[in-house]
Amino acid sequence: MDSIVQEAINKVKAASGSPHSSSKRGADTDEELRRIVEGIKTSIRVVGCGGAGSNTIDRLLEMGVEGGEVISINTDALHLLYSKARSKILIGTSVTGGVGAGNDPDVGEQCAESDIDKISSVLQGADMVFITCGLGGGTGTGSAPVVAEVGKELQALTIAIVTLPFQVEGRVRAENALKGLKKLRKYSDTVIVIPNDRLLDIAPNLPLNAAFKVADELLANSVKGITEMVTKPGLVNLDFADVRTIMKDGGTAMIGLGTSSKETSMEARSRESVEKALTSPLLDTDVSNATGALINIIGSRDMTLEEAEEIVRIVSERISPEAEIIWGAQIDEGLDRNVIKTLLILSGVSVPGYEEELEDKVEHAEGKGSDIGLKYI
Repeated sequence: MDSIVQEAINKVKAASGSPHSSSKRGADTDEELRRIVEGIKTSIRVVGCGGAGSNTIDRLLEMGVEGGEVISINTDALHLLYSKARSKILIGTSVTGGVGAGNDPDVGEQCAESDIDKISSVLQGADMVFITCGLGGGTGTGSAPVVAEVGKELQALTIAIVTLPFQVEGRVRAENALKGLKKLRKYSDTVIVIPNDRLLDIAPNLPLNAAFKVADELLANSVKGITEMVTKPGLVNLDFADVRTIMKDGGTAMIGLGTSSKETSMEARSRESVEKALTSPLLDTDVSNATGALINIIGSRDMTLEEAEEIVRIVSERISPEAEIIWGAQIDEGLDRNVIKTLLILSGVSVPGYEEELEDKVEHAEGKGSDIGLKYI
């Protein structure tokens, strides 16, 4: 054995000419590796369109998101002035003069198209573009499909994460949301849908304004979760190629979120977390038909790899055997002991009649909820 080792050493020395030069010729230095990493770093843009989209951006910045550049787009100059985003685009000044789109998606679309060069400029070089908005108003509903179309033309993976209006918001917003959803599906790789009415199943006694804030929180958490799957190192790492595998041409997707309570035992916490995600009111679909699953697991410092794998196993048992599953796991030192969070995105699902539901609202909500004291932009 010693002779074999010595022979190998002699060969390396002979090839390098010096016993000390192998680190230069045969291995990469940290500096070289950093340069390569910077060169392949995924460029992510998160674009909030309209009032709800800008609110999501503000909440995202309060939470902190690693590795994504955030941008607010609006027709309302005053609302945009108070946005916390560093990059802001006021669209349609030649159309509306900076006073909003008046709850008219056609005006919102016209405003976005009038400043399409600005939108294209901020999206240049992006690998992934997130678009977030609340469907039903004028600016977000009208401009989000334009942003998605630009993202696709620039060959970025384009993912829209949107909310659908509460029933109490009335016929006009339901009609607007229906049109906007159809256009977004046309131009986005994947559209993740969060129906606001499902929030009432989670917290039925919330005042309406508080419910809107919960919707903003959900949108922000979804964007943060997917972004940091790619940008943050973890126990099990995901990269951009993994996310693209599931989300490229993924169609309609739905999201489930589950968190174990800190009182739960170590033996039960992983199962509790994934079961909550799978039975979340937001994941209101037949999961067995999903064509792809993206799972992100975040746990306290004592989470084990075995627990993360159990979560993936449970999901795999519930969805189609042919579905592709991509998963990652991260440790969050700030989480309480025994807490595990599961973010589950299922793509290629059949959305359970949301378009029909919106159409039904349009037909039956004439005159209802048309004025509830809220301003839409």
